[in-house]
Amino acid sequence: MTLRITVLGSATPYPRPGNPCSGYLVEGGGVRVWVDAGSGALGELQRYAGLGEIDAVWISHLHADHSADLLTAYYGLLYADIRLDAPVPLYAPPGTADRLAGFLTNGPRRSPVEDAFAVEELYDGHEARVGGLTLRGRAVEHGGIPAFGLRIEDEEGRRIAYSGDCEPCPSLTELARDCELFVCEADGEGPGHHSAEQAGRTAVDAHVGRLVVTHVGPSVDPRHAVADAGRVFAGEVAYAAPGRVFAVTRRSRTPGRTTPSPASSR
Repeated sequence: MTLRITVLGSATPYPRPGNPCSGYLVEGGGVRVWVDAGSGALGELQRYAGLGEIDAVWISHLHADHSADLLTAYYGLLYADIRLDAPVPLYAPPGTADRLAGFLTNGPRRSPVEDAFAVEELYDGHEARVGGLTLRGRAVEHGGIPAFGLRIEDEEGRRIAYSGDCEPCPSLTELARDCELFVCEADGEGPGHHSAEQAGRTAVDAHVGRLVVTHVGPSVDPRHAVADAGRVFAGEVAYAAPGRVFAVTRRSRTPGRTTPSPASSR
């Protein structure tokens, strides 16, 4: 058994040909968790699992490039070819249910969002159990809106951390501490985001095993992002290209160092 994460898409701020916006499929502990649902991610999700086969959905924040496909997922769950025995657990920022209803309601009766999703609002320190996986959330800094990073751990102690969108902050470093795999955004240095170099620095400070840079801004070549992160973090660095699968097969790590090492273009 492995804990693995498949990249459905990593584009920002809108989908590109062959690359949807942020979305990931996490598999382990006998379950599948859809993490972030940016524009186009639902279509790619179905390459690996049907919408009706998802055990839970986890959303980092409500910007459209991380959440827009919740709208089409709602229609898929309730009005298409899926037999839904119970609403799908949806862990998401405060106000998500009302935000979805605001888009979906077309008459005097509020759309039955809760028939599709069992919404549980995130907060700093939130924890949920889905099958054999534990999902832990921490509030992170993303321009003043409710935003969260995620730590996923299986029953064997294997761990993946995901930054969502945020600037470097102590809560993210703590969340990612000693994780075998760290998926960190690299949209560009500035309020609310990491640069690739800052992603490398957070990886070093958190003593993670491997770093995957994702959500790379449109003005940055992903190869340059990997190189920039690799100048700071001496462990393995890769880019979250759509379709890439990153697996944690055992509990182990190679701590990142500040000693420069050759850049990886994986």
